[in-house]
Amino acid sequence: MTELHDLPAHDLIAAYRQRKLSPVEVTQSVLAHIERWEPHIKATYLLRPEAALAQARASEARWLRGEPKGLLDGVPSTIKENIATEGDPTPLGTAAVELVPAAADAPPAARMREAGAVIVAKTTMPDYGMLSSGLSTFHPLSRNPWDVSKGPGGSSAGGGAAAAAGYGPLHIGTDIGGSLRLPASWCGIFSLKPSLGRIPIDPPYTGRAAGPMTRTVADAALMMQVLSQPDARDSMSLPYQDIAWSQFNKGAERLRGLRIGLLLDAGCGLPVDPEVKAAVERAAKLLEAAGATIVPMVPFMTQAMLDGMDHFWRMRSHIDLQALPAARRDKVLPYIRTWADSAAGMSGTEVFTASHQFHLTRVAAVKACSAFDYVISPVAPNVAFQAELPSPTNDPLRPLEHIGFTVPFNMSEQPAASVNCGYTRAGLPIGLQIAGARFDDLGVLQVAHAFELIREPQRAWPQPPAA
Repeated sequence: MTELHDLPAHDLIAAYRQRKLSPVEVTQSVLAHIERWEPHIKATYLLRPEAALAQARASEARWLRGEPKGLLDGVPSTIKENIATEGDPTPLGTAAVELVPAAADAPPAARMREAGAVIVAKTTMPDYGMLSSGLSTFHPLSRNPWDVSKGPGGSSAGGGAAAAAGYGPLHIGTDIGGSLRLPASWCGIFSLKPSLGRIPIDPPYTGRAAGPMTRTVADAALMMQVLSQPDARDSMSLPYQDIAWSQFNKGAERLRGLRIGLLLDAGCGLPVDPEVKAAVERAAKLLEAAGATIVPMVPFMTQAMLDGMDHFWRMRSHIDLQALPAARRDKVLPYIRTWADSAAGMSGTEVFTASHQFHLTRVAAVKACSAFDYVISPVAPNVAFQAELPSPTNDPLRPLEHIGFTVPFNMSEQPAASVNCGYTRAGLPIGLQIAGARFDDLGVLQVAHAFELIREPQRAWPQPPAA
């Protein structure tokens, strides 16, 4: 029998409606499961059991009256630490930030509360979200449930670990270069980085998106119904569309006749691990057997594009860190300080040239994808790496060598998902990225769900180590 903490959101809502389950007993199960797992993976921030149970009791009362508050009423959820929640400080993963209570919920948090979700905890992230790991000067080191010697990825580190470990079905992360998809890949879960502006967020920034982190496409589609509601605070948000998110399930026949590009070389960064390449090639064969046409692609990214974005972000962070008092600046992770300070000598021309790579990346990505309905690739060239490392290279002057497959779709504003497509011999998950045309978020969900139906059997979710 499936444990309550492992039940998907759709099943929980149906059980609440039929009065077969209560949000209180489900939340109690999730909290007990977190208590068993959390000493090992450290995925949470502001874990407040009594507050969660109070939300669950209020939800239970609404269901008993037959008056659920919204689509997610009573469903245990977590929210990434950098998404503001009213009254809570937002440390951004670093000991350098002053802990000031947020004045209001940011849009994703507001939508979850309006829908009745039980916010069990917030989840961890690395310093300023600038690492693809769970290494932070503020939070304890977050780890990967599949192998606690490995990291969960980042910057939505705690969200990926929490979803894989079963801290309830629904989790929200953010992504500016791969921060949803990388932990999704390395933790074996599903995530969608939506089209820029599809989910309102505050503060908005070029390439920055919030999105669902779940075990299934079905639960992500349910979250999209809630998170995509409009919010005027996001000056980069899209005009609201009444998208039929519930139509994510078109079956494997959704793949028939699709022209899908297969990208196995990012054109920059680290080489693809042979086991990752083999898993993606197997996925392509499954899609082809289901009726899609698979067409190999040549790389469209270049090392100059990746380096330019890296160098511009270095300068942005250098300016931000220089504005801090020395005592607070010294609290930032040394790896981040070394990375940011390496931009100190950049000229105006160098900064402009670096910033121009964002536009060149956008143009190249859209052009390369225009010949296809969807594009598949590895999410990352590697699998989960040692938890204590800030990045796969452990080199602050080569920090982004693993995001060549993910970052172009942030800049092109295209939706891109990560869905598990296999495991290494050592049992670590491997993610398949599915990218669609700008605004085709529902199509990406449909293709990802169709792939769920035909992919190789999934392994059982990891369980907490014995006490």
